[in-house]
Amino acid sequence: MAASQSPGVLGKHFLIGLRPTIELHPDDRRLLSTLRPAGVIVYRGNFAADVPYEVWHAKFAALVAEIREVIGRDHVLVCVDHEGGTVLRPPRPITPYSFARDWADRAQDVGRAMGRELASLGINVNFAPVVDIASNPANPVIGPRAFAGDADAVIAAARPFIAAMQSEGVLACPKHFPGHGDTSIDSHLGLPVVEADRAALAARELRPFGAVARDVHLIMTAHIMYPAIDPGVPATMSRVLVDDVLRRELGYTGAIVTDDIGMRAVSTMFDTPGTCTRVISSGTDLIMICSHWTNNDRAYGLAAELDAARAQGVLSEATLAASDARIDALLAAAPSHAPLLLDPGVFAAHARLARLHAARGAAGQTVSLEEA
Repeated sequence: MAASQSPGVLGKHFLIGLRPTIELHPDDRRLLSTLRPAGVIVYRGNFAADVPYEVWHAKFAALVAEIREVIGRDHVLVCVDHEGGTVLRPPRPITPYSFARDWADRAQDVGRAMGRELASLGINVNFAPVVDIASNPANPVIGPRAFAGDADAVIAAARPFIAAMQSEGVLACPKHFPGHGDTSIDSHLGLPVVEADRAALAARELRPFGAVARDVHLIMTAHIMYPAIDPGVPATMSRVLVDDVLRRELGYTGAIVTDDIGMRAVSTMFDTPGTCTRVISSGTDLIMICSHWTNNDRAYGLAAELDAARAQGVLSEATLAASDARIDALLAAAPSHAPLLLDPGVFAAHARLARLHAARGAAGQTVSLEEA
């Protein structure tokens, strides 16, 4: 089967990052209509810049409507990274909260406010919160994005944040399983290796994921290697970490999505045939492709790989059926919001909440992520 003919039935196992355009790019339109992915990820470039709220909101609402029409499914995931700090996408008046560390004690209030604002844009999934534990001061990518440096404090903030945001109709996606807090390399730039055994992982990094496992429909994995647990295999494609640990030990039954496979930690691995199949076989359900802009053939090719693996029996029908059921449950849980303009008073109240914590700031922090 030619790559351009990859079937939409297996295309549902992908989330596609959009090009930075405020109207659907023709190449993205073809990709979405061919693969019919579970959904899309939007970025700052998908919002019109330097125009009034009413103008950019209308343009973004039109983009969301076009995405839904092109994918042609009743339920579509419209996802965003909106954590606070440097990881924010929509422009003002959407509230630019500071890093999660600064408002951990008001996580419920911030979660509710974020949820209301994102739902008003037609967004139904937020890749947040970060439930990593900020245990390594030298970590170049997590730091203040995490609520705290110990598991109990992370759990105490994460659970109310998740509950509040989801009460507004925006699904949470805790990340980065099995824990990115004790790394010294940014997985956007290389493959971090954590020298922790299974007992150490269970005692610290896994605790927040276990605490929220029954609260969420989606969890994101990290491009991190734990050689004492699964030598030579990043968590992204590790059956030991995904199926044995997250699903069986922690009892998580929902969908699992990779971090962007265009990140340098794993990007070249996906040039090797069979890698995409290995990810799905591990128990992961959704593959995130955000760095496809210069070569759409990669996305088509990965979907074609899954189709071939299915036809050849390498990817079992039982594995696909279980994964499809999890994706369908996720899609059914994600509301289809009609975008609406919020009253200025709503933004004023949210801005006051943000100012309560802005003074705490992240002074001296070097975490700077354009597309975290």
